[in-house]
Amino acid sequence: MIPWGYTVPAVAAVAVVVLLELRLLRTGLFRRPAYWISMAIVTAFQIPVDGWLTKLSDPIVRYSPEHITGWRFPWDIPVEDFLFGFALVTAVLLVWERTCPRRERA
Repeated sequence: MIPWGYTVPAVAAVAVVVLLELRLLRTGLFRRPAYWISMAIVTAFQIPVDGWLTKLSDPIVRYSPEHITGWRFPWDIPVEDFLFGFALVTAVLLVWERTCPRRERA
């Protein structure tokens, strides 16, 4: 595998989702307070669950050290998990926005 084999795809996923929204889809999702509130809610739930799964004292999920940056916060959560979480939730919301009929958005 490539060095930081989990970091590079995580950063790429964020870049692809953001570029997809800004260049192609243009749903205006990033300008909506409801989007940022939903991301805060997702993160609030992600922290205790991911923290429990990845805690260094007794991990359930183990990451190969050569494939991540090693930056962890809070509760030993690899930063890459937050990047993938952002990309996944944002991609789902963007697809939702694009496939929802206009009359239902109002």
